[in-house]
Amino acid sequence: MFEGPDYPKSITEEEFESWLEEGRASKISYHFLLIVWNVYDEKYNPVYVETRDELANYELYPDARGSEALIAVYDLYSESRVSL
Repeated sequence: MFEGPDYPKSITEEEFESWLEEGRASKISYHFLLIVWNVYDEKYNPVYVETRDELANYELYPDARGSEALIAVYDLYSESRVSL
């Protein structure tokens, strides 16, 4: 996943699936999985949020100016990608 010049690095399907499972298993009622690129560590991190409003806390890749950039958002239950 996330292969090609539009993304900083690819991830495996297994890693992505484990992030979905982790979010669904949480005691907190998360609804979205955010794939966030950490500029300093040069790796993706899963971030779980409850509402769509929380997406505004992240700048989109590649235009982000901070240490983190939002790559993609997925609904934890339908597993569909959310348009930004």
